[in-house]
Amino acid sequence: MSATLHLAEQLIARSSVTPVDAGCQELIALRLQAIGFQCETLVSGPADFSVTNLWAKRPAALVESALSATHSGANQAPAKTLVFAGHTDVVPTGPLDEWHSAPFTPSHRDGKLFGRGSSDMKVSLAAFVVAIEEFIAANPHPRLNIALLLTSDEEGPANDGTVVVCKALQARGETLDYCIVGEPTSVERTGDMIKNGRRGTMSGKLTVKGVQGHIAYPHLAKNPIHLAAPALAELVGMQWDAGNAFFPPTTWQVSNIHGGTGASNVIPGAVVIDFNFRFSTESTPESLQSRLSRVLEKYELEYDLTWTIGGLPFLTTPGTLVDAVQDAILAETGIQTQLSTTGGTSDGRFIAQICPQVIEMGPPNATIHKINEYVRVADIEPLKNIYRRVLENLESLERRDPA
Repeated sequence: MSATLHLAEQLIARSSVTPVDAGCQELIALRLQAIGFQCETLVSGPADFSVTNLWAKRPAALVESALSATHSGANQAPAKTLVFAGHTDVVPTGPLDEWHSAPFTPSHRDGKLFGRGSSDMKVSLAAFVVAIEEFIAANPHPRLNIALLLTSDEEGPANDGTVVVCKALQARGETLDYCIVGEPTSVERTGDMIKNGRRGTMSGKLTVKGVQGHIAYPHLAKNPIHLAAPALAELVGMQWDAGNAFFPPTTWQVSNIHGGTGASNVIPGAVVIDFNFRFSTESTPESLQSRLSRVLEKYELEYDLTWTIGGLPFLTTPGTLVDAVQDAILAETGIQTQLSTTGGTSDGRFIAQICPQVIEMGPPNATIHKINEYVRVADIEPLKNIYRRVLENLESLERRDPA
């Protein structure tokens, strides 16, 4: 059994249903401390929803001492920092009787490793750790700082997880240069797709007001559903932007409509409409809010509207990190990886606020959140090797051009 597979099984065996960490971060921290990392646990959130976060970094002093020994008296630029980021929490198992093996007992069938969190994302976490261990063994005094950011609040509300750590790092003046988030981004084989950005997400709750009344006397009432319908039709047909070379056009979707008293002979006094934007870098929250409000005002609706911004879009254009990851994938697998910004959100949206280059790369995602979640064993070692090769590529760049 490879070291990566063994660690992945240890992590899967921990029942870390969000927001519980179940000792995953402690296990990882012990491994990292043994190779010179300083590890800090940040606990956040209310007592009944306590979130565990780990910030681990190989001290810059180790890098600086190596540089001074080799280049005594030379002026060296600060070492750049690569952060591996991910989450130890998993989604609930769903009906246990539908699993072919216990979800928190790592099991092998047909060349696959089964278990809740195997694909999303405990195999990635194991690959992070072993890749770092192998890299440090071969490069005991690297010019690249290496860090790990983990949370147990990614599958939950995400209010007390990565965003809290990022704010703490920003307050300290920590500088991050590159980040790889271990989300399962691949489709058929590890490395065939990486995410170099994600769309923003913004939700709205619209309450259109009318006047309740008897359905047989509509002239004595105002039906808010009827009043809202023309505005909804216009919003459905709007083109919010055309997207760009990296993002598809912004979309607007209604998720829920609530209206009525439950009786079939009552015109409701209000209708509540929940909707969501998934938006590209061609739009801003302010521009979308303004355009939508103008439509509502055009139809002279009486309404209340509240907004929730779940995350801003981010994009890492081809450059140092994308090149390092693409080269690593090609060298390890022979695959010319595809860049993509599709899918939902990830904690990359928080990290991108303090780190200029963020990508997501992990194993195939076909079974994430499903019953009988699995990763093909044949995908595990290539994933670890890709992460290690990225470290080597960035280290090589630092040695060629330390400034």
